[in-house]
Amino acid sequence: MTRFDDATAVKRAGDGRYQVELDAGYAIAEALNGGYLMAALLRAAVDASPHDHPVATSANFLRVARPGPAEVWVESRKTGRTAATSRVSLMQNGDPIVDATVTTATLAAAAEPVWSGQPPQLPSVDECLTFDSDKEERGFADRVDMRFGPATMGWLDGRPSGRLEQAAYFRLHEEQAPDAFVLALAVDALPPVVFNTGSYGWAPTVELTWHMRAVPAPGWLSVHGSGRLVSDGWFDEEAEIWDSTGRLVAQSRQLARVGRGRREGG
Repeated sequence: MTRFDDATAVKRAGDGRYQVELDAGYAIAEALNGGYLMAALLRAAVDASPHDHPVATSANFLRVARPGPAEVWVESRKTGRTAATSRVSLMQNGDPIVDATVTTATLAAAAEPVWSGQPPQLPSVDECLTFDSDKEERGFADRVDMRFGPATMGWLDGRPSGRLEQAAYFRLHEEQAPDAFVLALAVDALPPVVFNTGSYGWAPTVELTWHMRAVPAPGWLSVHGSGRLVSDGWFDEEAEIWDSTGRLVAQSRQLARVGRGRREGG
């Protein structure tokens, strides 16, 4: 069992009730990453379903989650031969933290697409950038291995590109083939695309919808983020995730608040 598996593991505590211990290692600043929270929530949804994969998830983030004990409540809405739908809530100290509607189905690992677009291009892994830090413990950045496309990282040096974009290779630091729950983490792993407009600081996700499109192959994932509009303190962000064989395995779209900080040159 990997560290990520352990950090997202749920224990059945009754009919539609699960216990989970939220891990501080998946925090960014003081807030636990939304993709990490979805991964834990989705483990309960899949455990309660006759199907293997969370193919459609629509999650509303209501409060900041803190490390420590939490519960997941799963309420079945419909169960069918092809798909099942549940309402799933992550609860902490009696308060709902994330409310989601989750549809599960079983995807064939060997399925071949009838039609597919092509993945956006990234430089080779060795040509991409990493975050460096002298801190011994960096939370989320120590749990994932991300290599960022240089063209989308000008904001780090106060030279934001002015385009709503981010791109990176993604995998866990520990050796683990990507699965549905790693995809849930990956769709919310990029720095906010709004950083490239010169707006920084915490950009909390309000709502995120993502689709699992295929079972990913082992190896690096490539994650490509974009957006359409920044207005009145809000921005949108879309992400596509492609696996090591060039297959589209996940898509997401979220609505988030713009961070308040700005850097010189932005």
